[in-house]
Amino acid sequence: MKIDVLPVGWIETNCYLVTCGETREAILIDPGWPDDSIAHRIAERQAQVKLIVNTHAHFDHIGGNAAFVESTGAPLAIHELEVPLLESGGAASVFDLHIDPSPPPDRLLEPGEVLKIGSLNLKVLFVPGHTPGHIALYEPDHKVVFVGDALFRDGVGRTDLPGGSTPTLLASIRNELLTLPDDVTVYSGHGSETTIGDERLNNPWL
Repeated sequence: MKIDVLPVGWIETNCYLVTCGETREAILIDPGWPDDSIAHRIAERQAQVKLIVNTHAHFDHIGGNAAFVESTGAPLAIHELEVPLLESGGAASVFDLHIDPSPPPDRLLEPGEVLKIGSLNLKVLFVPGHTPGHIALYEPDHKVVFVGDALFRDGVGRTDLPGGSTPTLLASIRNELLTLPDDVTVYSGHGSETTIGDERLNNPWL
């Protein structure tokens, strides 16, 4: 597995290109902006993007959907409960911002399903609270989880935007993420990576 972390857009949202080292099949997670760095990395890896996934539909995670659906031909996947937010522009208007409208999703993700990308198996975890349909992707063989804005190093996602709920978010983290092994690396929507064990011990919100 090759993991490329590509901070893009106004608030440096982490886009992840996750590529199978055996087949070069790849998944693109949260392309928040139509940034050249993403396209260049796909080309450098000679990656075949098979799926584009939004962990949730805030504007800074969906702003590049249109560009990369078009350039890669890959289907777009998101949880059903995020579709209204996706269709409304991801709350960009709240901040007086504009993004390219996202195409509709080709696939609606179900909790517990496994996304097969080459030899990789990414399990969909349902972690609402930051938004109603927020998901994470867990690859158990490589001990990594991509959590969007649910969990950060020493922090958790904000819940003051429409659809957010602090009790729901904290329950999601405890019931889904903190049940993972301590040595699982956590890749968040912003900032640096951490581990489940570190957050279990040190995160003041938990």
